[in-house]
Amino acid sequence: MLDFGTAGTQTLGRREIIGTAVEQRASDEQRSNIGQSKLNQRVFLWSLTSSLAGFLFGFDTVVISGAEKAIQGLWALGDFQHGLALSAALWGTVIGSLVGGWPTDKFGRKKTLLWIGILYLVSAIWSGFATDVFSFMIARFIGGLGVGISTVAAPLYISEISPPKHRGTLTGLFQFNIVFGIMVAFASNYLIGTWGNENAWRWMLAVEAIPALIFTVMCISLPSSPRWLIAVKKDQAAGMSVLKQLRPDASDEEVQRTVDEIVASLRAESDLTPAEPFWSRRLFTPISIAFLVAFFNQLSGINAVLYFSPRIFELAGMGEQAALLQSIGIGITNLIFTFVGLYLIDRLGRRTLLLIGSAGYILSLGTCAYAFQSETFSIVPACIFAFIASHAMGQGAVIWVLISEVFPNEHRAAGQSLGSFTHWIFAALLTLVFPAVVETFHPAAIFGFFCFMMVLQGLWVITMLPETKGISLEQMEAKLGIRV
Repeated sequence: MLDFGTAGTQTLGRREIIGTAVEQRASDEQRSNIGQSKLNQRVFLWSLTSSLAGFLFGFDTVVISGAEKAIQGLWALGDFQHGLALSAALWGTVIGSLVGGWPTDKFGRKKTLLWIGILYLVSAIWSGFATDVFSFMIARFIGGLGVGISTVAAPLYISEISPPKHRGTLTGLFQFNIVFGIMVAFASNYLIGTWGNENAWRWMLAVEAIPALIFTVMCISLPSSPRWLIAVKKDQAAGMSVLKQLRPDASDEEVQRTVDEIVASLRAESDLTPAEPFWSRRLFTPISIAFLVAFFNQLSGINAVLYFSPRIFELAGMGEQAALLQSIGIGITNLIFTFVGLYLIDRLGRRTLLLIGSAGYILSLGTCAYAFQSETFSIVPACIFAFIASHAMGQGAVIWVLISEVFPNEHRAAGQSLGSFTHWIFAALLTLVFPAVVETFHPAAIFGFFCFMMVLQGLWVITMLPETKGISLEQMEAKLGIRV
């Protein structure tokens, strides 16, 4: 017969120990924030380096927008084949995001980022020299693997080396580089498209090899994540060495306390929930957050607009060159408002930015639906730019930060993989069906559907999403009710 009195006393004791640890950590962080007001240059440099995976992500996924019509004509592709060719990279991304947690945990964040660069390099060169649609799809699939794994490894790595005060901004560098890559891809497509060469599309794709090579070389200088070293490799000495580099102004005792807290977090997890799997009721809150933020990200229609922006502008009556030029405007708008999002994410918080973004989504998408319905095409570019601004400041700035910080240490890679997989499976499905959808449904109905989904996102944020800014990764577990 169970002794509920003894069990209750043990549980209470554990709660008191954990509560004391959290209070001690909060006190320590208040003292150390003085030293962290000026961001460590090493932390910034390493975060920036790993976030360049986002540049390749943005470039690789959007560069196809300038080549998709040429590819369709070159190989005489029907709607389904066309959608399959365009979504080949996204299906690779789906697989990469699904399995990305394994190499990220098994071999470490650093080595995984290094191999991501190699995948991008191979994909860029192969895509540019593809001689048939099947070879092209394989090449794009390989690049997609790199994209998918990067959305697991890069945000996770940055979140694990960042101080709580700056975690949102530093992890947000990944999103900044995504939109910077998107802008560069649009500009590159436009400039190469002016050549008037029938093989211009090959150069559009192959030029990615240059930043891929630069990123791969830069990753060699990255240290391993201290939390990976301690939690996975069980190497506290190596973890402490990296932590000292991350916090050069901290004393040995302060660094040791951080190591002890990580170890205590893992030990408490083992004591309270022995061998509990990822798919458990206890992790319902972070799992639901990761799934829903990624689900709504894609059901806003963002990838459909980015990938097919020239075609959307042509539907609004613009010529081909004008449509490509407007697409550059999308990239610039995305970049500017991503800056705004990064500035605000550690000030206003993740939840507030998602609410602001939801309001902008609803207004811009609703107005765009009206513009196509009433054939008031002159306001379509303004609506699209407002939509991009809303995404960049809201979902775009928040998604990778939020997913990377809501899971406990032992499940962070799996949680990041879940959020990335959800994001990319819906991105792939939308890209696969979008050419056929455009032929079947009126643009007003398409934008109206995306608007309705953003109403649902707003309701979710208001009723269910907690705020996570300024909280250490270990304290986050208590904040979300993962551990009491």
